[in-house]
Amino acid sequence: MSANDFLLLLPPTEGKALDGKPNIRWSYDAGIFGDALATQRALVVAQLRKEKGGAQKLLGVSGAHLTRAQSSNMQLVGAPCLPAWQRYTGVVWDHLDLASLTATQRNAFVKRIIVPSGLLGLVRADDQVPDYRLKMGARLAPFGTMSKFWNEAITDALVAVAKKKAVVDLLPNEHRAAINWNSLDNVVRVDLVSHSGAVVGGHNAKAAKGLLARHLLVSTNADVRRTVASFKHPEYSAKVST
Repeated sequence: MSANDFLLLLPPTEGKALDGKPNIRWSYDAGIFGDALATQRALVVAQLRKEKGGAQKLLGVSGAHLTRAQSSNMQLVGAPCLPAWQRYTGVVWDHLDLASLTATQRNAFVKRIIVPSGLLGLVRADDQVPDYRLKMGARLAPFGTMSKFWNEAITDALVAVAKKKAVVDLLPNEHRAAINWNSLDNVVRVDLVSHSGAVVGGHNAKAAKGLLARHLLVSTNADVRRTVASFKHPEYSAKVST
């Protein structure tokens, strides 16, 4: 396996950058997965419009955040876009910090980062993404949870793009539920663990996950498992799950 011969699965973020580029507008078939997932995206967008962007319970926010989310969800088709790596502004992505890399590095790395999304199914980190809010664990009638709705389509799309590459899984359980892992041949599932050996979560762990993702991408080690083992952090270590 070459040092670049893997795909990296990262979660999206609830927090997203505002607005977008007015000359780049979103459509169902946007991005490298658009042809495969356009039909399902259209169904989700239509249902969100029926629900006026989504109620507080569905979207998990209130006040100004709810107003923004509903407005965005009602205007998805033709909405101004940003590349996914710029749209997603949460802790993991902040610490991955793709903006600080050289353009050559960034252009290579974004093509290896794949993101499961409650609205979009899958996006690559350089795909154009509108402002939106819909978690993978959200339950949108009549589809059930978005992870269940997307499972077959996401799995097929991921299998098609993975081919013989390893798939490095840094997803939380909510997003892992959207993929049928038995269909993938070479999954390297990585967890962050405390010094006591417990799998960890929370803000600090998300920050460490972003640093781990960067470590994996910039490494020249041909063995991704060794790259995981070489990750250094004062609070956590990275472990390939068995």
